[in-house]
Amino acid sequence: MTKILILASAFLIALAGCSVAPPEMPPPPPLKAKVSRPVSRPVTDVAEFTGRTMAVESVKLRARVWGHLQKINFAEGGDVKKNDILFVIDQRSYKAALTRAESEVAQAEARYKRLLNDQRRADGLAKSKAISQEDYDKITGDLAEAAAMKNSAAANREVARLNLEFTEVKAPISGHVSRAMVTVGNMVESGETGGTVLTTIMSTDPMYAYFDVDDQTWVKIRDQVTGSAEPAKVHLSISSKAGYQHVGKLDFVDNQIDAGTGTMRMRGIFPNSQRLLTPGLFVRIRLPLGAPHNGLLITERAIDSDQGQKVVYVVNGENQVEKRAVKLGSLHDGLREVTEGLSVSDQVIIEGIQRVRPGMPVVPELIEMPAAK
Repeated sequence: MTKILILASAFLIALAGCSVAPPEMPPPPPLKAKVSRPVSRPVTDVAEFTGRTMAVESVKLRARVWGHLQKINFAEGGDVKKNDILFVIDQRSYKAALTRAESEVAQAEARYKRLLNDQRRADGLAKSKAISQEDYDKITGDLAEAAAMKNSAAANREVARLNLEFTEVKAPISGHVSRAMVTVGNMVESGETGGTVLTTIMSTDPMYAYFDVDDQTWVKIRDQVTGSAEPAKVHLSISSKAGYQHVGKLDFVDNQIDAGTGTMRMRGIFPNSQRLLTPGLFVRIRLPLGAPHNGLLITERAIDSDQGQKVVYVVNGENQVEKRAVKLGSLHDGLREVTEGLSVSDQVIIEGIQRVRPGMPVVPELIEMPAAK
């Protein structure tokens, strides 16, 4: 029995050794990869900052004479033109003061004219020595006194005329007016500091934008800002909208860097005929850094990191993946500039870079570089 079991086992082993091995699986097809060639076009490096708009002209309108407010002649929140009469203060007392001053001028001129005639007669009498020196000196002194009083009366009349003129508070500039701070019937006070503020007016076109540039950027742009004959162009964007629609020019650079913040205060001036800019608006400022140059641009989706170094994957002439170390520049209209590591003829993998490895065969599909503007 034991011999039969041994023979059966040997027979089964022999049969197993004669079985056919399964066929090998074919290799998977090469991965399809979407590739694009770098976009080559002129670009300009820029620096971006935040800032605030400010009116070129801004006035707090104060009364220059005392009195009760009688009229308000403007629509609150509207536009006013230079020399428009905005407020009228009660004029009655100032008209009376002007009438009195004019009377004093007439009186002083009449006295001066009379004494001038006396002086002329005294001159004739003095030649024939028909008048004493004492009387002659008195007539001459009275004439000089009358001349001084005439000038003083004329000055008082001018002050009274100006005070009457100041009862009509006029717009010193053209612009956008705020609300009236005082209503009709209230007493307004004069004075540059303690006087009543009646309203505020701000000019609308053009508009300033102030921004602060860090000291390192200032070192880069100092020559082009201070040494150029033409003012540097400045681009502005309203924070709620995309793109830098407003183009102005740099018209002010401060004389020192703020030691507390390490920044240089600068200012751009922008046309604002359509009233899209308002004083106090938060804006973004773009300032060119140097002259335009030709750059190679790729989408940021094609950029990977390898041990702190930026790399991209390209497809070579044998349709194999290569890893390239690159140096990156600024962002231009959604594309990143590559300053070193690529040529305009390279096929850059722009999708699925996590699935590719150096040396892997791929089937490239050439498409347009995404986000190119």
